[in-house]
Amino acid sequence: MLSPFYKTSILECGTDEAGRGCLAGPVTAAAIILPEKFELDLLNDSKQLSEKIREKLRPILEEKAISYVVTHLEPKIIDEINILNASIRAMQECIVKLNPTPLYIIVDGNRFKPINNIPYSTIVKGDSKYMSIAAASVLAKTYRDDYMNNIHEEFPMYNWKQNKGYPTLEHREAIRKYGITKYHRMTFRLLPEQLFLDL
Repeated sequence: MLSPFYKTSILECGTDEAGRGCLAGPVTAAAIILPEKFELDLLNDSKQLSEKIREKLRPILEEKAISYVVTHLEPKIIDEINILNASIRAMQECIVKLNPTPLYIIVDGNRFKPINNIPYSTIVKGDSKYMSIAAASVLAKTYRDDYMNNIHEEFPMYNWKQNKGYPTLEHREAIRKYGITKYHRMTFRLLPEQLFLDL
């Protein structure tokens, strides 16, 4: 059972990201402020939910949220500042666009950097403990999946519609056969024999 809030009686947002371990596509973050008496039985860490359930939950979350923001950070930025910093920046960019501004932030994971002097807590496996982080994980995952489905149309040979840019055997074989695209993360190990990949 997910807890509603980490801090009670204070305007709190949850934030999470999707796509950290992918070879292609953006890292996508979401931040969300849920109302005080919010309840949603099916809500859980997005990784524990089927695609069908995530798609069912998203419009409910968007409708019921006090505020939510989703941000994509492109591979170019990931390569420039590394995936951890890009993940944190994406979450920060979401938080600063929330209206009203949250008074407390809860973050999935164990790493974050202060933003606008708002106090925060990092929570390992927070997406399976707190509603707002779980909600953010669902938004980040569904919006990122939509993004990957769109760019799949541009480069269908990588089958991003199915693998969403993760390092599956199929995806790596496609990289070996067709090379890389503007959506691939150049600082990631795209192939096991990376030293021999002609970039």
